[in-house]
Amino acid sequence: MPRALHHLDLWVDDVATAEGEWGWLLARCGWQRDERMLSWVHPDGTYVFVEHSPDQHGTHDRLRPGINHLALTVGSREELDRMRSESTDHGWHELYADRYPHAGGEAHVALYVESSEGVEVEVVVGE
Repeated sequence: MPRALHHLDLWVDDVATAEGEWGWLLARCGWQRDERMLSWVHPDGTYVFVEHSPDQHGTHDRLRPGINHLALTVGSREELDRMRSESTDHGWHELYADRYPHAGGEAHVALYVESSEGVEVEVVVGE
């Protein structure tokens, strides 16, 4: 079966900050850095590319029309707990901390974090 998502371009204001934040998060979720460009590749071939474009304007607001958040997976609850304990050191702010790990419902195990530019990522323990 072909992958469902080919790639995602993230436009950021500060490439160096985004590289640190996203690089850490994606590596924890099993993505590998592609040294040819500022991107990370999932084992299924999907990739995420980070860039600053002179065409962008305004700031990201996930509450406006567009993408609200990105959801990624990790293999275990232990890995999710490690990500939670390390996320602040890598520029991420935890959302819904008082309801961790069930902010999405009792049967849903996930960590919700927000980047320094306000991009929300939900990290879900995969099947």
